[in-house]
Amino acid sequence: MRTEVAIVGGGPSGLLLAQLLHLAGIDSVVLERKSRDYVEGRIRAGVLEQVAVDLLDRAQVGQRMHREGLPHDGFSIAVDGEMMRIDLHGLTGGARVMVYGQTELTRDLNDTIVGRDGALVFEAEDVALHDIETKPYVTYRKDGAEQRIDCDFIAGCDGYHGVSRKCIPAAILKEYEKVYPFGWLGILADVPPCDHELIYSNHARGFALASMRSRTRSRYYIQCAIDEDIANWPDDKLWDELAVRLGPHAASHMKRGPALEKSIAPLRSFVAEPMRYEKLFLAGDAAHIVPPTGAKGLNLAASDIHFLSEALIAFYKSGETAGLDTYSQKALARVWKAERFSWYLTSLTHRFPDVAPIERKLQIAELDYMRQSETARRVVAENYVGLPL
Repeated sequence: MRTEVAIVGGGPSGLLLAQLLHLAGIDSVVLERKSRDYVEGRIRAGVLEQVAVDLLDRAQVGQRMHREGLPHDGFSIAVDGEMMRIDLHGLTGGARVMVYGQTELTRDLNDTIVGRDGALVFEAEDVALHDIETKPYVTYRKDGAEQRIDCDFIAGCDGYHGVSRKCIPAAILKEYEKVYPFGWLGILADVPPCDHELIYSNHARGFALASMRSRTRSRYYIQCAIDEDIANWPDDKLWDELAVRLGPHAASHMKRGPALEKSIAPLRSFVAEPMRYEKLFLAGDAAHIVPPTGAKGLNLAASDIHFLSEALIAFYKSGETAGLDTYSQKALARVWKAERFSWYLTSLTHRFPDVAPIERKLQIAELDYMRQSETARRVVAENYVGLPL
């Protein structure tokens, strides 16, 4: 089989790239290791920058998002229960974010792509990349049979644990990583949110977050030890802890319900450079991971796909290679700014183990300065809604 672009990974970045290329008349095949049910069942973030919203509209898959998504004009930071609102809309000249679950976004893309013969292959096992420097091709196994796809380029959208990044020679690839000494214990429940906007909390007992997936489905998190046993957190105990950490405003409006899903997620900052090697291009989690505090993971994947899709379309339409040659540089410039903001917001809102008392005092002073300074709040707002491409 032959295609123009082989896409490894059927998450949002791979699917979005495939859809944008299709609209430009460029053939691609997406290879996804898991089943469709598994992919659409993964619980992931759902705060979209305007850049991501615009890209979904350009891909002609944003209709349900605009019907069911929740536009947000701000969010709050609670400091030991006292609320400070960051007015995204007012501080940025009208920008906002959209709350729309990654699961729903993935379903929208799948619904659009699945009907095209051969465009999306689920349960593709043992994917391997070959001859990246010359005439690339991808092999995989499907239903026990070996398959091969010859292509012009390969897009590695297969996440942190995927095969794509590992195909870049060690002498060329540089990896930067910070592993945080805590995790997030999350609960998903079919209850209305406790507030119409997100609440990030810095509390003496640790970080907490009140988020949502819809008007009737809520997602909450608390900071916990990285080796925490989830069995130690029955639903009632977790709801009680959330009420304490989020403060009286959230607690008074919090509706409790049984967990649909409960899990512990580790936090890390990670960047791989470069994001291009010969005819292989990395995008999304294959190239970078951010702590979820700043809601940047999905948005960085979208900005990668913006740069990569434009570069591939220019190449196939006019033979231009400038976009391909500068893809890694452009993508990484935005990646590092998002990494900085995610690290900053994480450092500002979490309690780190074994820190000196002065560090807690400095953290509180920074939050107090933000409360008093519109300029400081504007910096946070500009980063949260997404910096320009």
